[in-house]
Amino acid sequence: MSTDTSTTTGTGAPGAGPERTNIVKVVFASLIGTAVEWYDFFLYGSAAALVFGTLFFPDSEPATATLLAFGTYALGFVARPLGGIVFGHFGDKVGRKKMLVFSLFLMGVATFAIGLLPTYASIGVAAPLLLLLCRLLQGFAVGGEWGGAVLMAAEHGDDSKRGFWSSWPQAGVALGNLFATGVLWVLAAVQSDSAFESWGWRVPFLLSAVLVGVGLWVRLSIEESPVFADAKSELAAKDQAHVPLLEVFRKYPKEVFVAMGMRMAENISYYLFTIISISFLTLYAGTADDKPLILKALLIGSIVHFVTIPLVGALSDRVGRRPLYLAGAVGVAAWSWIFFDLIASRSETKIILAIVVGLMLHALMYAPQAAFFSELFGTSVRYTGASVGYQLASIFAGALAPIIAIDLLGDASSGTENVSKVAVYMTIASVITIVAVLFAKETKATSLRHDRVLSD
Repeated sequence: MSTDTSTTTGTGAPGAGPERTNIVKVVFASLIGTAVEWYDFFLYGSAAALVFGTLFFPDSEPATATLLAFGTYALGFVARPLGGIVFGHFGDKVGRKKMLVFSLFLMGVATFAIGLLPTYASIGVAAPLLLLLCRLLQGFAVGGEWGGAVLMAAEHGDDSKRGFWSSWPQAGVALGNLFATGVLWVLAAVQSDSAFESWGWRVPFLLSAVLVGVGLWVRLSIEESPVFADAKSELAAKDQAHVPLLEVFRKYPKEVFVAMGMRMAENISYYLFTIISISFLTLYAGTADDKPLILKALLIGSIVHFVTIPLVGALSDRVGRRPLYLAGAVGVAAWSWIFFDLIASRSETKIILAIVVGLMLHALMYAPQAAFFSELFGTSVRYTGASVGYQLASIFAGALAPIIAIDLLGDASSGTENVSKVAVYMTIASVITIVAVLFAKETKATSLRHDRVLSD
Protein backbone atom coordinates (compact mmCIF):
# COMPACT_ATOMS: atom_id res chain seq x y z
CA MET A 1 0.00 0.00 0.00
CA SER A 2 2.80 2.43 0.85
CA THR A 3 4.38 1.89 -2.55
CA ASP A 4 1.14 2.77 -4.31
CA THR A 5 0.80 5.90 -2.24
CA SER A 6 4.25 7.14 -3.07
CA THR A 7 3.62 6.50 -6.75
CA THR A 8 0.55 8.69 -6.68
CA THR A 9 1.65 11.44 -4.39
CA GLY A 10 5.39 11.50 -4.76
CA THR A 11 5.87 11.76 -1.00
CA GLY A 12 7.13 8.28 -0.20
CA ALA A 13 10.56 7.35 1.06
CA PRO A 14 13.41 9.09 -0.68
CA GLY A 15 14.95 7.01 -3.40
CA ALA A 16 11.93 4.69 -3.85
CA GLY A 17 11.58 3.54 -7.45
CA PRO A 18 7.93 4.51 -8.10
CA GLU A 19 8.39 7.94 -6.49
CA ARG A 20 11.54 8.65 -8.47
CA THR A 21 9.86 7.74 -11.76
CA ASN A 22 6.96 10.05 -10.95
CA ILE A 23 9.04 13.05 -9.86
CA VAL A 24 11.39 12.74 -12.84
CA LYS A 25 8.43 12.85 -15.21
CA VAL A 26 6.94 15.86 -13.46
CA VAL A 27 10.26 17.69 -13.35
CA PHE A 28 10.87 17.02 -17.03
CA ALA A 29 7.44 18.42 -17.88
CA SER A 30 8.18 21.54 -15.82
CA LEU A 31 11.64 21.86 -17.35
CA ILE A 32 10.65 21.54 -21.00
CA GLY A 33 7.59 23.76 -20.68
CA THR A 34 9.52 26.44 -18.84
CA ALA A 35 12.32 26.27 -21.40
CA VAL A 36 9.84 26.84 -24.21
CA GLU A 37 8.11 29.74 -22.46
CA TRP A 38 11.37 31.47 -21.63
CA TYR A 39 12.80 30.77 -25.08
CA ASP A 40 9.94 32.90 -26.34
CA PHE A 41 10.36 35.57 -23.66
CA PHE A 42 14.16 35.88 -23.97
CA LEU A 43 14.02 35.78 -27.74
CA TYR A 44 12.18 39.08 -27.63
CA GLY A 45 14.85 40.64 -25.40
CA SER A 46 17.68 39.51 -27.64
CA ALA A 47 15.85 40.69 -30.75
CA ALA A 48 15.17 44.04 -29.06
CA ALA A 49 18.90 44.46 -28.54
CA LEU A 50 19.79 43.35 -32.07
CA VAL A 51 17.13 44.43 -34.60
CA PHE A 52 13.84 45.69 -33.18
CA GLY A 53 15.12 49.23 -32.76
CA THR A 54 15.95 49.46 -36.47
CA LEU A 55 12.85 47.67 -37.73
CA PHE A 56 10.15 49.18 -35.54
CA PHE A 57 11.64 52.57 -34.58
CA PRO A 58 13.68 53.54 -37.67
CA ASP A 59 13.38 57.32 -37.29
CA SER A 60 15.40 57.39 -34.05
CA GLU A 61 19.13 57.39 -33.40
CA PRO A 62 20.52 53.85 -32.81
CA ALA A 63 20.82 54.18 -29.03
CA THR A 64 17.39 55.84 -28.78
CA ALA A 65 15.81 53.21 -31.02
CA THR A 66 17.28 50.47 -28.83
CA LEU A 67 15.92 52.27 -25.78
CA LEU A 68 12.45 52.39 -27.34
CA ALA A 69 12.67 48.69 -28.20
CA PHE A 70 13.57 47.98 -24.60
CA GLY A 71 10.55 50.07 -23.62
CA THR A 72 8.23 47.57 -25.32
CA TYR A 73 10.35 44.83 -23.76
CA ALA A 74 9.81 46.33 -20.30
CA LEU A 75 6.04 46.49 -20.72
CA GLY A 76 6.03 42.72 -20.96
CA PHE A 77 7.23 42.72 -17.37
CA VAL A 78 4.37 45.03 -16.38
CA ALA A 79 1.92 42.39 -17.60
CA ARG A 80 3.62 39.65 -15.60
CA PRO A 81 2.11 40.46 -12.18
CA LEU A 82 -1.36 40.48 -13.73
CA GLY A 83 -0.64 37.08 -15.21
CA GLY A 84 0.68 35.91 -11.86
CA ILE A 85 -2.50 37.07 -10.10
CA VAL A 86 -4.92 35.58 -12.65
CA PHE A 87 -3.09 32.29 -13.17
CA GLY A 88 -2.28 32.10 -9.45
CA HIS A 89 -5.94 32.59 -8.52
CA PHE A 90 -7.15 29.78 -10.74
CA GLY A 91 -4.08 27.67 -10.04
CA ASP A 92 -4.92 27.79 -6.33
CA LYS A 93 -8.59 27.03 -7.01
CA VAL A 94 -8.75 24.58 -9.92
CA GLY A 95 -5.21 23.23 -10.15
CA ARG A 96 -1.63 23.85 -11.23
CA LYS A 97 -1.68 21.66 -14.34
CA LYS A 98 -4.51 23.40 -16.21
CA MET A 99 -2.91 26.79 -15.77
CA LEU A 100 0.46 25.53 -16.96
CA VAL A 101 -1.06 24.18 -20.16
CA PHE A 102 -2.95 27.40 -20.89
CA SER A 103 0.02 29.68 -20.14
CA LEU A 104 2.20 27.73 -22.56
CA PHE A 105 -0.43 27.86 -25.29
CA LEU A 106 -0.90 31.62 -24.89
CA MET A 107 2.83 32.25 -24.99
CA GLY A 108 3.14 30.21 -28.18
CA VAL A 109 0.42 32.19 -29.94
CA ALA A 110 1.96 35.56 -29.00
CA THR A 111 5.49 34.57 -30.02
CA PHE A 112 4.46 33.02 -33.34
CA ALA A 113 2.51 36.21 -34.11
CA ILE A 114 5.66 38.33 -33.60
CA GLY A 115 7.34 36.32 -36.34
CA LEU A 116 4.58 37.36 -38.74
CA LEU A 117 4.43 41.06 -37.86
CA PRO A 118 4.94 43.67 -40.58
CA THR A 119 7.57 46.28 -39.74
CA TYR A 120 7.37 50.07 -39.54
CA ALA A 121 8.36 50.34 -43.19
CA SER A 122 5.20 48.42 -44.17
CA ILE A 123 2.44 49.74 -41.93
CA GLY A 124 3.96 52.64 -40.01
CA VAL A 125 3.08 53.24 -36.37
CA ALA A 126 0.74 50.23 -36.27
CA ALA A 127 3.83 47.98 -36.34
CA PRO A 128 5.24 48.93 -32.92
CA LEU A 129 1.70 48.91 -31.49
CA LEU A 130 1.16 45.33 -32.64
CA LEU A 131 4.59 44.43 -31.32
CA LEU A 132 3.60 45.89 -27.96
CA LEU A 133 0.36 43.89 -27.90
CA CYS A 134 2.23 40.65 -28.54
CA ARG A 135 4.74 41.55 -25.83
CA LEU A 136 1.95 42.18 -23.31
CA LEU A 137 0.49 38.75 -24.08
CA GLN A 138 3.93 37.21 -23.60
CA GLY A 139 4.29 38.91 -20.24
CA PHE A 140 0.82 37.84 -19.12
CA ALA A 141 1.55 34.22 -20.05
CA VAL A 142 4.99 34.03 -18.45
CA GLY A 143 3.56 35.67 -15.33
CA GLY A 144 1.53 32.53 -14.74
CA GLU A 145 4.21 30.10 -15.89
CA TRP A 146 6.85 30.34 -13.20
CA GLY A 147 4.71 29.73 -10.12
CA GLY A 148 2.96 26.72 -11.56
CA ALA A 149 6.11 25.11 -12.94
CA VAL A 150 8.11 25.31 -9.73
CA LEU A 151 5.16 24.24 -7.58
CA MET A 152 4.54 21.13 -9.64
CA ALA A 153 8.14 20.10 -8.97
CA ALA A 154 8.17 21.26 -5.34
CA GLU A 155 4.85 19.66 -4.38
CA HIS A 156 5.62 16.28 -5.97
CA GLY A 157 9.07 15.79 -4.46
CA ASP A 158 10.10 14.90 -0.93
CA ASP A 159 11.13 17.58 1.55
CA SER A 160 14.80 16.64 1.78
CA LYS A 161 15.44 17.03 -1.97
CA ARG A 162 13.13 19.92 -2.78
CA GLY A 163 15.94 22.33 -3.55
CA PHE A 164 17.30 19.96 -6.20
CA TRP A 165 14.01 19.03 -7.85
CA SER A 166 12.63 22.59 -7.76
CA SER A 167 15.79 23.95 -9.34
CA TRP A 168 15.10 22.13 -12.61
CA PRO A 169 12.32 24.50 -13.71
CA GLN A 170 14.81 27.28 -12.95
CA ALA A 171 17.29 25.49 -15.19
CA GLY A 172 14.56 25.55 -17.81
CA VAL A 173 14.90 29.32 -17.87
CA ALA A 174 18.60 28.96 -18.69
CA LEU A 175 17.73 26.33 -21.28
CA GLY A 176 15.22 28.67 -22.89
CA ASN A 177 17.83 31.39 -23.11
CA LEU A 178 20.24 28.82 -24.53
CA PHE A 179 17.74 27.92 -27.26
CA ALA A 180 17.02 31.58 -28.08
CA THR A 181 20.67 32.62 -28.11
CA GLY A 182 21.72 29.53 -30.06
CA VAL A 183 19.23 30.11 -32.86
CA LEU A 184 20.14 33.80 -33.08
CA TRP A 185 23.86 32.98 -33.04
CA VAL A 186 23.52 30.50 -35.90
CA LEU A 187 21.48 32.94 -37.96
CA ALA A 188 23.87 35.82 -37.27
CA ALA A 189 26.82 33.61 -38.23
CA VAL A 190 25.41 32.33 -41.54
CA GLN A 191 23.51 35.41 -42.70
CA SER A 192 24.50 38.88 -43.69
CA ASP A 193 23.22 41.73 -41.51
CA SER A 194 20.82 42.76 -44.28
CA ALA A 195 19.36 39.26 -44.61
CA PHE A 196 19.00 38.90 -40.85
CA GLU A 197 17.20 42.25 -40.58
CA SER A 198 15.05 41.49 -43.62
CA TRP A 199 13.71 38.06 -42.68
CA GLY A 200 16.18 36.03 -40.63
CA TRP A 201 15.04 37.43 -37.29
CA ARG A 202 11.57 35.98 -37.91
CA VAL A 203 12.78 32.37 -38.03
CA PRO A 204 13.32 31.89 -34.25
CA PHE A 205 9.86 33.26 -33.49
CA LEU A 206 8.18 30.98 -36.01
CA LEU A 207 10.16 27.97 -34.74
CA SER A 208 8.52 28.45 -31.36
CA ALA A 209 5.40 26.72 -32.70
CA VAL A 210 7.29 23.42 -32.82
CA LEU A 211 8.67 23.85 -29.31
CA VAL A 212 5.26 24.80 -27.91
CA GLY A 213 3.73 21.68 -29.45
CA VAL A 214 6.31 19.48 -27.72
CA GLY A 215 5.83 21.32 -24.42
CA LEU A 216 2.04 20.95 -24.51
CA TRP A 217 2.28 17.24 -25.29
CA VAL A 218 4.52 16.65 -22.28
CA ARG A 219 2.54 18.81 -19.87
CA LEU A 220 -0.77 17.20 -20.74
CA SER A 221 0.66 13.83 -19.68
CA ILE A 222 1.43 14.69 -16.03
CA GLU A 223 -0.78 14.44 -12.96
CA GLU A 224 -1.97 17.22 -10.70
CA SER A 225 0.08 18.09 -7.61
CA PRO A 226 -0.86 15.76 -4.73
CA VAL A 227 -0.23 18.49 -2.14
CA PHE A 228 -2.70 20.75 -3.92
CA ALA A 229 -5.22 17.92 -4.28
CA ASP A 230 -5.21 17.37 -0.50
CA ALA A 231 -5.57 21.08 0.24
CA LYS A 232 -8.41 21.41 -2.26
CA SER A 233 -10.31 18.62 -0.52
CA GLU A 234 -9.94 20.35 2.85
CA LEU A 235 -11.09 23.68 1.43
CA ALA A 236 -14.13 22.06 -0.14
CA ALA A 237 -14.97 20.34 3.13
CA LYS A 238 -14.80 23.64 5.06
CA ASP A 239 -16.77 25.46 2.36
CA GLN A 240 -14.58 28.55 2.65
CA ALA A 241 -14.83 31.56 0.35
CA HIS A 242 -11.41 31.20 -1.18
CA VAL A 243 -9.87 34.37 -2.67
CA PRO A 244 -6.13 33.60 -2.87
CA LEU A 245 -4.90 37.14 -3.57
CA LEU A 246 -6.69 38.63 -0.55
CA GLU A 247 -5.52 35.79 1.64
CA VAL A 248 -1.91 36.26 0.54
CA PHE A 249 -1.81 39.91 1.61
CA ARG A 250 -3.80 39.20 4.78
CA LYS A 251 -1.77 36.19 5.93
CA TYR A 252 1.62 36.62 4.25
CA PRO A 253 2.43 40.32 3.67
CA LYS A 254 5.96 39.97 5.03
CA GLU A 255 6.69 36.99 2.80
CA VAL A 256 5.56 38.88 -0.31
CA PHE A 257 7.90 41.80 0.39
CA VAL A 258 10.76 39.48 1.35
CA ALA A 259 10.35 37.63 -1.95
CA MET A 260 10.30 40.92 -3.86
CA GLY A 261 13.46 42.12 -2.16
CA MET A 262 15.24 38.84 -2.81
CA ARG A 263 14.45 39.18 -6.49
CA MET A 264 16.18 42.54 -7.00
CA ALA A 265 19.82 41.45 -7.28
CA GLU A 266 18.93 38.15 -8.93
CA ASN A 267 16.70 39.65 -11.63
CA ILE A 268 18.76 42.74 -12.42
CA SER A 269 22.04 40.83 -12.55
CA TYR A 270 20.61 38.31 -15.00
CA TYR A 271 19.64 40.99 -17.50
CA LEU A 272 22.92 42.78 -16.88
CA PHE A 273 24.89 39.66 -17.81
CA THR A 274 22.71 38.78 -20.83
CA ILE A 275 20.56 41.42 -22.53
CA ILE A 276 22.51 44.51 -21.46
CA SER A 277 25.81 42.92 -22.43
CA ILE A 278 24.62 42.64 -26.04
CA SER A 279 23.78 46.34 -26.24
CA PHE A 280 26.97 47.38 -24.44
CA LEU A 281 29.26 45.53 -26.82
CA THR A 282 27.45 46.37 -30.06
CA LEU A 283 26.62 50.02 -29.27
CA TYR A 284 29.24 51.23 -26.81
CA ALA A 285 32.36 49.07 -26.82
CA GLY A 286 32.39 47.57 -30.30
CA THR A 287 30.46 47.41 -33.56
CA ALA A 288 27.58 45.51 -35.11
CA ASP A 289 30.18 43.03 -36.38
CA ASP A 290 30.64 41.88 -32.77
CA LYS A 291 27.13 40.36 -32.63
CA PRO A 292 28.33 36.78 -33.30
CA LEU A 293 31.01 37.18 -30.62
CA ILE A 294 28.67 38.23 -27.83
CA LEU A 295 26.04 35.68 -28.87
CA LYS A 296 28.66 32.92 -28.77
CA ALA A 297 29.69 34.01 -25.28
CA LEU A 298 26.06 34.02 -24.15
CA LEU A 299 25.58 30.58 -25.66
CA ILE A 300 28.50 29.19 -23.64
CA GLY A 301 27.33 31.06 -20.54
CA SER A 302 23.83 29.60 -20.87
CA ILE A 303 25.24 26.06 -21.06
CA VAL A 304 27.25 26.61 -17.88
CA HIS A 305 24.25 28.26 -16.24
CA PHE A 306 22.02 25.31 -17.11
CA VAL A 307 24.47 22.82 -15.60
CA THR A 308 25.20 24.92 -12.50
CA ILE A 309 21.60 25.53 -11.39
CA PRO A 310 20.67 21.94 -10.38
CA LEU A 311 24.06 21.48 -8.70
CA VAL A 312 23.47 24.57 -6.57
CA GLY A 313 19.89 23.44 -5.95
CA ALA A 314 21.18 20.15 -4.54
CA LEU A 315 23.72 22.03 -2.43
CA SER A 316 20.92 24.15 -0.96
CA ASP A 317 19.37 20.96 0.43
CA ARG A 318 22.56 20.41 2.42
CA VAL A 319 23.68 23.90 3.52
CA GLY A 320 20.41 25.82 3.31
CA ARG A 321 18.88 28.42 1.00
CA ARG A 322 20.06 31.57 2.80
CA PRO A 323 23.87 31.11 2.71
CA LEU A 324 23.88 30.49 -1.03
CA TYR A 325 21.53 33.36 -1.73
CA LEU A 326 23.66 35.77 0.30
CA ALA A 327 26.82 34.61 -1.47
CA GLY A 328 25.18 35.20 -4.84
CA ALA A 329 23.99 38.70 -3.94
CA VAL A 330 27.44 39.73 -2.76
CA GLY A 331 29.09 38.05 -5.73
CA VAL A 332 27.07 39.77 -8.48
CA ALA A 333 27.65 43.17 -6.86
CA ALA A 334 31.42 42.63 -6.85
CA TRP A 335 31.49 41.16 -10.36
CA SER A 336 29.56 44.09 -11.85
CA TRP A 337 32.63 46.29 -11.21
CA ILE A 338 34.73 43.99 -13.40
CA PHE A 339 32.17 42.85 -15.93
CA PHE A 340 32.08 45.78 -18.36
CA ASP A 341 35.84 46.10 -18.57
CA LEU A 342 36.02 42.47 -19.67
CA ILE A 343 33.27 43.00 -22.25
CA ALA A 344 34.90 46.20 -23.53
CA SER A 345 38.17 44.32 -24.18
CA ARG A 346 36.50 42.67 -27.20
CA SER A 347 38.61 39.63 -26.36
CA GLU A 348 36.64 36.43 -26.87
CA THR A 349 38.21 34.77 -23.82
CA LYS A 350 37.53 37.73 -21.52
CA ILE A 351 33.96 38.17 -22.75
CA ILE A 352 33.21 34.48 -22.18
CA LEU A 353 34.77 34.71 -18.72
CA ALA A 354 32.68 37.78 -17.87
CA ILE A 355 29.41 36.13 -18.78
CA VAL A 356 30.17 32.63 -17.43
CA VAL A 357 31.27 33.89 -14.00
CA GLY A 358 28.35 36.33 -13.85
CA LEU A 359 25.80 33.60 -14.58
CA MET A 360 27.40 31.19 -12.10
CA LEU A 361 27.07 33.84 -9.39
CA HIS A 362 23.48 34.42 -10.48
CA ALA A 363 22.81 30.67 -10.11
CA LEU A 364 23.66 30.89 -6.40
CA MET A 365 20.47 32.92 -6.01
CA TYR A 366 18.32 31.51 -8.78
CA ALA A 367 18.75 27.80 -8.03
CA PRO A 368 17.41 27.83 -4.44
CA GLN A 369 14.84 30.51 -5.22
CA ALA A 370 12.10 28.14 -6.38
CA ALA A 371 12.17 26.04 -3.21
CA PHE A 372 12.69 29.12 -1.03
CA PHE A 373 9.63 30.95 -2.39
CA SER A 374 7.48 27.80 -2.36
CA GLU A 375 8.30 27.28 1.32
CA LEU A 376 7.21 30.80 2.26
CA PHE A 377 3.48 30.27 1.59
CA GLY A 378 0.69 27.88 2.54
CA THR A 379 -0.67 25.41 0.00
CA SER A 380 -4.01 27.05 -0.80
CA VAL A 381 -2.32 30.37 -1.70
CA ARG A 382 1.13 29.13 -2.72
CA TYR A 383 0.69 29.63 -6.48
CA THR A 384 -0.61 33.17 -5.96
CA GLY A 385 1.85 34.12 -3.23
CA ALA A 386 4.96 32.88 -4.98
CA SER A 387 3.84 34.35 -8.31
CA VAL A 388 2.93 37.77 -6.92
CA GLY A 389 6.19 38.13 -4.99
CA TYR A 390 8.21 36.95 -7.98
CA GLN A 391 6.40 38.92 -10.69
CA LEU A 392 5.82 42.21 -8.87
CA ALA A 393 9.54 42.50 -8.30
CA SER A 394 10.17 41.97 -12.00
CA ILE A 395 8.57 45.35 -12.76
CA PHE A 396 11.14 47.18 -10.66
CA ALA A 397 14.03 44.83 -11.46
CA GLY A 398 14.20 43.10 -14.85
CA ALA A 399 11.75 45.41 -16.62
CA LEU A 400 13.70 48.56 -15.81
CA ALA A 401 17.21 47.10 -15.80
CA PRO A 402 17.91 47.48 -19.55
CA ILE A 403 16.36 50.96 -19.66
CA ILE A 404 18.21 52.19 -16.58
CA ALA A 405 21.50 50.64 -17.70
CA ILE A 406 21.31 52.15 -21.20
CA ASP A 407 20.39 55.51 -19.71
CA LEU A 408 23.26 55.34 -17.21
CA LEU A 409 25.69 54.38 -19.95
CA GLY A 410 24.57 57.46 -21.87
CA ASP A 411 26.44 58.63 -24.95
CA ALA A 412 28.96 56.05 -26.15
CA SER A 413 31.61 58.76 -26.40
CA SER A 414 31.23 60.00 -22.83
CA GLY A 415 33.83 57.68 -21.29
CA THR A 416 34.15 54.68 -19.01
CA GLU A 417 32.94 56.49 -15.90
CA ASN A 418 29.38 55.63 -16.97
CA VAL A 419 30.19 51.95 -16.51
CA SER A 420 30.76 52.68 -12.83
CA LYS A 421 27.23 54.09 -12.61
CA VAL A 422 25.81 50.75 -13.74
CA ALA A 423 27.98 48.95 -11.18
CA VAL A 424 26.63 51.24 -8.45
CA TYR A 425 23.10 50.44 -9.62
CA MET A 426 23.84 46.71 -9.36
CA THR A 427 25.39 47.15 -5.91
CA ILE A 428 22.31 48.96 -4.59
CA ALA A 429 20.11 46.13 -5.86
CA SER A 430 22.35 43.62 -4.09
CA VAL A 431 22.10 45.49 -0.80
CA ILE A 432 18.29 45.33 -1.03
CA THR A 433 18.46 41.59 -1.64
CA ILE A 434 20.89 41.00 1.23
CA VAL A 435 18.55 42.82 3.64
CA ALA A 436 15.57 40.78 2.39
CA VAL A 437 17.42 37.48 2.84
CA LEU A 438 18.41 38.46 6.38
CA PHE A 439 14.71 39.01 7.16
CA ALA A 440 13.79 35.59 5.76
CA LYS A 441 13.94 32.44 7.86
CA GLU A 442 15.82 29.37 6.68
CA THR A 443 13.22 27.03 5.13
CA LYS A 444 15.36 24.03 4.10
CA ALA A 445 13.56 20.66 4.43
CA THR A 446 10.32 22.17 5.78
CA SER A 447 7.08 20.42 4.86
CA LEU A 448 4.81 21.89 2.19
CA ARG A 449 1.81 20.13 3.68
CA HIS A 450 0.88 23.13 5.78
CA ASP A 451 -1.58 25.94 5.30
CA ARG A 452 -2.14 28.79 7.68
CA VAL A 453 -5.37 29.58 5.79
CA LEU A 454 -6.73 26.09 6.42
CA SER A 455 -5.73 25.97 10.05
CA ASP A 456 -7.21 29.35 11.06
